[in-house]
Amino acid sequence: MGKHIIEEARRCLQCKNPKCKQGCPVNTSIPEIINLLLEGDIKKAGKILFDNNPLSVICSLVCPHENQCEGHCVLGIKGSPVQISSIENYISDYYLNSSTLKKEKNLNRKVAIIGSGPAGIVVAFMLSLKGYNITMFEAHDKIGGVLRYGIPEFRLPKDILEKLKRKLIEIGVKIRPNTLIGPVITIDNLFRDGYDAVFIGTGVWKPNTLNIKGESLGHVHYAIDYLKNPDVYNLGEKVCVIGAGNVAMDVARTAIRKGSKEVYIMYRKDIEDMPATKYEIEYAKIDGVKFELFKTPIEILDEGVKYVKTKKIKDELGNTKLVNIENSESIFTADSVIIAVSQGPRANIVSNTNGIDTDITGLIMTDDYGRTTREGVFASGDVVTGAKTVVEAVNLSKKVAMAIDEYITKKYEK
Repeated sequence: MGKHIIEEARRCLQCKNPKCKQGCPVNTSIPEIINLLLEGDIKKAGKILFDNNPLSVICSLVCPHENQCEGHCVLGIKGSPVQISSIENYISDYYLNSSTLKKEKNLNRKVAIIGSGPAGIVVAFMLSLKGYNITMFEAHDKIGGVLRYGIPEFRLPKDILEKLKRKLIEIGVKIRPNTLIGPVITIDNLFRDGYDAVFIGTGVWKPNTLNIKGESLGHVHYAIDYLKNPDVYNLGEKVCVIGAGNVAMDVARTAIRKGSKEVYIMYRKDIEDMPATKYEIEYAKIDGVKFELFKTPIEILDEGVKYVKTKKIKDELGNTKLVNIENSESIFTADSVIIAVSQGPRANIVSNTNGIDTDITGLIMTDDYGRTTREGVFASGDVVTGAKTVVEAVNLSKKVAMAIDEYITKKYEK
């Protein structure tokens, strides 16, 4: 075990009212698992983590810990918080490598899971371990969804997803890769073939556009497409990334790693207004990403991005608002432009299915437990909430898995 893991674990104060747990969206029992680690019962600690969050090994790497568990650690008030993420990752990885998962029983009841991203994996683990027969349908060739195709390798090593895949297969989950549900196999087909419930966790894969002239030019790309396979892109030496969320930071840092010499983030506001987390912005700076602030793109040209400068002003009520500066148009030259302004859901399923309502943006409408407007069909994750963090998808999907179990149980009691 790494020395720093032990040292960090020993720093934990074992608070009676742990604020770190309160700061975690899935209420991870942090003092308990740290205590078990120090007592030499790492397997029990790992089981507690996995049972509470099947994606603990991933959340320990990609969560915004500074805003959650570590951000609430009392030691962080005057010094450095306990590195909870490192401890959690060590325990979770050990558990995946050393444990054997077993079903509670065999219910002989079938659930179809559409999409193998964070939401789909969580529901698959929870329901399969309860005894359900799970088939997971994935449009790509490998499982993981946004975990595989939306988060760079340097932030999330993909061998972790292979471990999770092996665990899913270990408990009997069937995986159908390269299978797009909607146009060929429909929701109606799934119910026809004996599935008792259907879960939709297809994420958000349709890039949002800037809706400005020039987006169809050959040197313009969308972030979610670029991150799927950066190696097939020839971006040139100078890249302009439009957007300021975590995805924009991932794109910029990836472009540098793939050989671009100059990578810039263009954003219409100031750096403290960026939706990306503080740590992601700092890592981008360390990697050499530069920032073009207070610039709003108005057109994309062959030679780069035409923009107008902006500034903040106070209105008559004292509120801050952003305005364009007159006669400030200019051109930022770049070999390639990548647009990273979030993404929305595709309509493969809802356009081929009756009874599933969506909102104006195409997100699937559900109640608090993932029940859609069609009986027997459930949904969670980004396809319901829009692009959120992995742990938020886990939190909602845990509730949805319980709702599916309750629905099928009542169905057979009738």
